[in-house]
Amino acid sequence: MGKLIYGFNVSVDGYIADAQGNIDWSDPSEELHQYWNDFERETALSFYGRRLYELMSAYWPTADKTPDATPLIVDFAHIWRDMPKVVFSRTLESVDWNSRLERGDPVEVVTKLKAETDGRLEVAGATLAAPVVQAGLVDEYRIVVSPTAVGGGTPFFPTLPSWISLRLLENRTFPGGTVLLRYEAKHD
Repeated sequence: MGKLIYGFNVSVDGYIADAQGNIDWSDPSEELHQYWNDFERETALSFYGRRLYELMSAYWPTADKTPDATPLIVDFAHIWRDMPKVVFSRTLESVDWNSRLERGDPVEVVTKLKAETDGRLEVAGATLAAPVVQAGLVDEYRIVVSPTAVGGGTPFFPTLPSWISLRLLENRTFPGGTVLLRYEAKHD
């Protein structure tokens, strides 16, 4: 059985995107970018919602070909293209880059694939993560807090049916005042 992780860069007031959908305020240091590269490299399967998949697939498939691509960008472009992905969408006709399209219920599909997959699994994107978090399927949260308040937007956590009790596994500071909070969900 796999371990499901939900992680994202988050504003200090708990948002992954501002009210206009921008994430420009979350500019990772090289050390943080390397952390996410290493995390993704060890991920056996990623679950994507349509919007995040479209955002990522508009840039990462060719990001390593741009003249100003840093070694970190080149590395992540390779990681992202090769990573197995399940993309949930009712409107996309097809997906590329080691991805498969899924139209089923996210909770049912994630539950099934979590049971069938060894290693680390990741749910990416707040809209897709919401029902998965609400169903109690997430085993670990990686919240990377940026020292910026955006005042509203897309929250990291959805409205919850009840509390989620967490146990701190790690905290780590990155350049620029960004802090990783890594929590294990206590499943009763």
